[in-house]
Amino acid sequence: MRHSKLFILFIGCIFISLFITGCDKNSQLKENAPVVKTMVVGMTDKNDSSVYAGEVKGRYESQLAFQVGGKIITRNIDLGTRVSKGDLLMAIDAKDVVQTANIGAAQVESARAQLALAEANLARYRQLYEQAAISLAQYEQYKTTYESALATLKQAQAQAAQGSNALEYSQLLADADGVIAAIQGEVGQVVAAGQSMVTLVKDGELEVEINIPEGRIKDVKVGESATISFWALNNVVVSGTIREISPIADPVARTYKVRITLLNLPDTISLGMTASARLNNVDTDVNYYVVPLSAIYQTDDSPKVWIIKDNQVKLQAVVIENFADNAVKVTGGLHAGDVIVTAGVHKLHEGQEVRLAGETK
Repeated sequence: MRHSKLFILFIGCIFISLFITGCDKNSQLKENAPVVKTMVVGMTDKNDSSVYAGEVKGRYESQLAFQVGGKIITRNIDLGTRVSKGDLLMAIDAKDVVQTANIGAAQVESARAQLALAEANLARYRQLYEQAAISLAQYEQYKTTYESALATLKQAQAQAAQGSNALEYSQLLADADGVIAAIQGEVGQVVAAGQSMVTLVKDGELEVEINIPEGRIKDVKVGESATISFWALNNVVVSGTIREISPIADPVARTYKVRITLLNLPDTISLGMTASARLNNVDTDVNYYVVPLSAIYQTDDSPKVWIIKDNQVKLQAVVIENFADNAVKVTGGLHAGDVIVTAGVHKLHEGQEVRLAGETK
């Protein structure tokens, strides 16, 4: 009887040992399962995907510059200064320009004196020619001298007019009513002709400028409506219309500038305010999911993703529409709530057990 109890106790210990060993192996397998980065698939929010940050700008902006070079001696404006057409904004030292104008005026007087002499000589020799006292060749010589003097006077007058204009160009005047948005010149700075000094935003229409990624620009059309809100005005909302789409992408950001004309503009909106533009007609009829490009597992010509169910991965074929900004638009094969692997997809195999990033062992 005693031996039977010992035998039963021995058999029980063996079963317990085997059970513990199996648990340890299962635990070890679970701990050895690779950790994967995942995301939960959700339907793309059309509203959020078509909202872009922008800035309020004037429709008409002028880059004002001096038409002559020189040293700036006067600046009558600051950022935000409101100016009227004809107001003096800046002036450069006109000493050299004045001297050039004086030289032109002196040349005009000299040419005028030469013309008077040539005219008097022509009159005298015309009388002598009519009296047959000189030959026709001599008379035509003085006539040519007169015509040359007349041409010299006209040339001198044109040069003097240029000098006079240059004197006026030493002053930079506002070409319209508006607000100073940028200043690139300071007193004492030597500038060249044509160098931009002032940005003047002209009074009139205000617009919102936004930048749209190249992957979305095909969905945007001129004339489509938009809804604009302003954070600084407690999200005041106004309507807008897309007026202009840049045909060329920014070489660095690879985005396209889009200008939206504001309708029913309240007086509280000012230049430079931050705006949020919601494009109302972008991709409103297409259901799709946006997933990272790194989630795609390509086999032959069939793109797939790894879906995680019960901590195991399973390949799922998907339909891809296009690629943009390191992401892909998936139009088939996925459902909202699916958990997919987004990194290391080429190191997995069908049915492999995995652990989610952040999951405890």
